[in-house]
Amino acid sequence: ITMSNVYTNELDAASGQSILIAQGYNLSLGGTILNSSSIPPDPSEQEGKFLVSNNTDAVFKHIGPNSISTFFSSGTWSRPDGINRIIVRVVGGGGGGSGHSESGAAGGYAEEVIDVRGVSSVYCTVGSGSGSGTYYSGNGGGGGTSSFGNYCSASGGLGANQSYQHCGGLGGVGSGGNLNVYGGGGIGHMNYMGHGGGSFFGCGTMSAHGNWNQGTRSSQLKAARGAGGTSGYQRSYQGANGMAGAVIIMEFV
Repeated sequence: ITMSNVYTNELDAASGQSILIAQGYNLSLGGTILNSSSIPPDPSEQEGKFLVSNNTDAVFKHIGPNSISTFFSSGTWSRPDGINRIIVRVVGGGGGGSGHSESGAAGGYAEEVIDVRGVSSVYCTVGSGSGSGTYYSGNGGGGGTSSFGNYCSASGGLGANQSYQHCGGLGGVGSGGNLNVYGGGGIGHMNYMGHGGGSFFGCGTMSAHGNWNQGTRSSQLKAARGAGGTSGYQRSYQGANGMAGAVIIMEFV
């Protein structure tokens, strides 16, 4: 059997700490050629690091994001110097709640790995959370769609009573990513209180008893990005607005 190329993410020594590259063979490390004549970098004091290529030489580096860019409002992402690949995380805005357990749903979520070596910038759209948190039986309003250019997007969650009367909102959903999931749905008219649907990043704001009048409403921004609005206590208390979405870019060399 003649084998010309073998691709692997990790090489380990069969014994000891040395890997022998036989005469006549080359090892390509991200474009940097290693062979029997190569002098690798000194591994002393490099614990926890990996041997990688900087496109010219083999060097020891920590593996993980070099930086993270976060968009809580719409704007343009510009590729930092030296960044070759990114992981994009997108969550849509949450739907609004109403009263008496009727709560909004969370925005969907999408995640994608993108090679950006030929990309200079991408516009990020961050979906707003519903601003229509309302009272019992009212339409809580839906959240907006978030997106990373044309690569991936996540729709907003629907508000309480938006699809059917006295029902919780339906969750948004991711699209175009390597991973696309629904946001958590809202709760319908059953009990006194209904928590807002949970997004990829967590749940809606706290619920409050009538002893704290509009506790849910006054604490509505203390929730996870993309979460749905929690309902107000019984029918005379206003439900929380939905939380705005987000676009998060993890940047790798």
